Amino acid sequence: MKEIPHIPVLYREVVEAFAPCDTGIIIDCTLGYGGHTSLLLDASPNRALIGIDQDPTAIEFSTKRLAPYGNRVEIRQGRFSSVADAVLREKSSQVCGILADIGVSSLQLDVRERGFSYQSDCLDMRMDPHAPLSAYTVVNEYSQSDLEKILCEYGEVTNARIVAETLVKKRPFESAKELSDAIFHLMPKGKKIHPSTLVMQAIRIEVNDELGELMRLLDAIENSSLEHLRVGIITFHSLEDRIVKQRFTLWAKNCICPDDAMRCTCGNNHSIGKVVTKKPLSAQEDELRANSRSRSAKLRIFEINR
Repeated sequence: MKEIPHIPVLYREVVEAFAPCDTGIIIDCTLGYGGHTSLLLDASPNRALIGIDQDPTAIEFSTKRLAPYGNRVEIRQGRFSSVADAVLREKSSQVCGILADIGVSSLQLDVRERGFSYQSDCLDMRMDPHAPLSAYTVVNEYSQSDLEKILCEYGEVTNARIVAETLVKKRPFESAKELSDAIFHLMPKGKKIHPSTLVMQAIRIEVNDELGELMRLLDAIENSSLEHLRVGIITFHSLEDRIVKQRFTLWAKNCICPDDAMRCTCGNNHSIGKVVTKKPLSAQEDELRANSRSRSAKLRIFEINR
């Protein structure tokens, strides 16, 4: 753990979650620093990992870090929904697990030049630095109604209209710090998170289409031909967790008829597996003390068995 420049969240829970995948390939959809990948490789010598990340910095770092594992590791660059879909098609007989740690990584948060932190001197927030849409464009060019919509939907900002109006009146903004300072007085105080966190979250989700990526990944898993697959997804806020919970619940249902149907007409055989975690797993006390970012992490696990 010491050589990893950050502690991967829920590291014990992730290793335990994929214990049944003793042989075969696990796809790590969000490679980052390679923390989860290295732990999963260490846990079983019979496993191979395919790591995915759209961030070239993460690819460069993890390629070097994971080199000692040799051909047990393959790293691919791109958006995880499309790359994972391709892997599921290419290696359907070998894949036994999929892990996704949704949201911004420590790699991105810790580098102020990436513009994810409210203290950053730029306004970027792109997980892929070459992507066309940046936070600068969202904040400075979106209409007030569009800003209000993403603040409300992606940040659950209660006074989204007032915040959006303030952003439009005070723009252009050149940095995340400047943006945070402009709305600081409008945000609720007294919580454990910085007052500007929800606004920054909403903009980041819009820039990277994070919820769309998550839903496309779940679609790819659902539409795959794999008969046996363990799926573990870590989320950090209620929007992501709700999407995962609802999809896992749907996957476990045999009957998909409308609730008001008088009788079942769907065949009552639509379940593709079972929910392993009735409630999401969260960080243990020692992890919370060592890594404050783990406090909002939730891991849900599903076992596909068609």
